[in-house]
Amino acid sequence: MIYPSGRAVWLAVAGILPTFAIALLLPALWYLGLAWTCAVLGFTLIDVVAAPGRSTVTAEISSTGRVAIGSVIDLRVTINQQRAGARRVELRIGHDDRIIPLSADTATIKLPDSSVTLSFRAERRGIAAVDRLWLRWRGPFGLAWQQKTVPVGHGIAVMPDVERVREQAIALLQSDALTGDLARKRGGRGREFDSLKDYQPGMERRFIDWKRSARHGQLLAKDFQVEQNNNIVLAIDSGRLMCEPLDGMPRIDRAVTAALLMAFVALRGGDLVSLFSFDSRPRISSGATRGADRFLLLQRLAAEIDYSTEETNFTLALTTLAGKLTRRSLIVVFTDFVDPVSAELMLRVTSRLTERHVVLFMLMRDEELEGLADAVPETLDDVARAVTAGAMLRDRDLVIGRLKLLGADVIEADHKSIGAALIARYLAIKRMDRL
Repeated sequence: MIYPSGRAVWLAVAGILPTFAIALLLPALWYLGLAWTCAVLGFTLIDVVAAPGRSTVTAEISSTGRVAIGSVIDLRVTINQQRAGARRVELRIGHDDRIIPLSADTATIKLPDSSVTLSFRAERRGIAAVDRLWLRWRGPFGLAWQQKTVPVGHGIAVMPDVERVREQAIALLQSDALTGDLARKRGGRGREFDSLKDYQPGMERRFIDWKRSARHGQLLAKDFQVEQNNNIVLAIDSGRLMCEPLDGMPRIDRAVTAALLMAFVALRGGDLVSLFSFDSRPRISSGATRGADRFLLLQRLAAEIDYSTEETNFTLALTTLAGKLTRRSLIVVFTDFVDPVSAELMLRVTSRLTERHVVLFMLMRDEELEGLADAVPETLDDVARAVTAGAMLRDRDLVIGRLKLLGADVIEADHKSIGAALIARYLAIKRMDRL
């Protein structure tokens, strides 16, 4: 796109209007106004020709590929000019609302400098799209702009605060109770044979190794340890209800953080972990992965779980997930529901999943709703809010009760402690050899 600059417009207005005003009194000066107009147009055309063409100016963006929520990310824009002529290039970065500029998303590069760095802050989790650059520059007289749009297609993974997740996971692993659960070999409670030990009163007789006992002349019992290659599936509901805020942050962001904490601990414990997300249909399915070094992959996939306004289709999502599982697994479902009617399809598919797998539902308590139900009413509006909130909580408890009757485990915890509660239940399930 080519258009006149403000300087050209100012010259035209400042020169032509006074000339035409005087020409009303002296008609001979009409020729002077016409000459001025032609001069301005002529120099503008020369400016267009002398300026670098749009095909000779290119740009590219570079940055780190990922960043944590709340962190600052620097976008470096580099301008390449194949033909000299422009003294400066003005630019603007096109981006979505996952990142916001700290000062401005525009800058001016004074040539021969070829790059500039703009700082942004990551505000929302997901893949932040930096999709285009707008560039413009003027010729030597500054009378005409050359403007160009450069598609860049640059993506930045905005992830949960992974350092905080790791610190929390390491703190849990270093605590006495959880370290004991992970490291202690529990006789008779696992499936992997570890060693033989003397039989002690109170041990189950089914663990006695009769052949070796006869050979050594004393009772010996088999000592087992918990199996370490269990299959863990982290299924995250990204539908409409999970995108509603809870204490200033969408529920899904809190669920993703808890899921990453669970993945970090499970991978460190030698288990297989896979990530699965869904709303109206399945969105992300990572497949089982193993090893602490694979946490980065799950972290990247977690950043791709987008916010959705669609209703969750539990039947399609969980049926698809069940079809991909070839062995007994622990399926952790991060979700939310409002009433038994909306949760009916979820209950039906859960009854089929619990026949083969261990299903754990991770729910977050709604403290605001509980506060409305427990508040002392002072007006009729307060009474109406308390009655409505109480009814919603009773419906929620009804669904939780039905899930437990179907054989599913349910954790309902405060959003600040869902990670620790989830890890504790995961270790308890392993301790009871339910997998």
